[in-house]
Amino acid sequence: MRLDEIDRRIVAQLLENGRASYAQIGDAVGLSAPAVKRRVDRLRADGVITGFSAVVDPAALGWTTEAFIEIFCTGATSPEEIYASIRNHPEVVAGYTVSGDASALVHVRARDIQHLEQALERLRREDNITATKTAIVLSRLIGRPTDSPERPGRPASRY
Repeated sequence: MRLDEIDRRIVAQLLENGRASYAQIGDAVGLSAPAVKRRVDRLRADGVITGFSAVVDPAALGWTTEAFIEIFCTGATSPEEIYASIRNHPEVVAGYTVSGDASALVHVRARDIQHLEQALERLRREDNITATKTAIVLSRLIGRPTDSPERPGRPASRY
């Protein structure tokens, strides 16, 4: 589907404030509320907008430690197999296949270092994971809302 400039501006408004009313978005993009609703409905039907969710501060939930973990797998492990290995670990908040030596890169959040170590140990016990390399986040410099969330139950890069 091809987005025109107004569609892009509507999506930008929703990324900035997913709770904005159609009237508020309409004011920002120069359309009536019903016109915005029609476009949002079309964007949802076409799969451009895949859902709405609350963005929660992980620190408010007590998950103050985060890390990026390079995962190294056996042989030619497929993205689906990697996804199956990481999806049931609640600490994994995002996962990506990547170029380079690693098979995948995962973003992990945990309560503290001890919790992170436990999550790492569980990940390393997965049959197809042979090694990991971890970088612990010291401070977040920028954090924008995602513009292409994963579909539940499927690797985002494959669908």
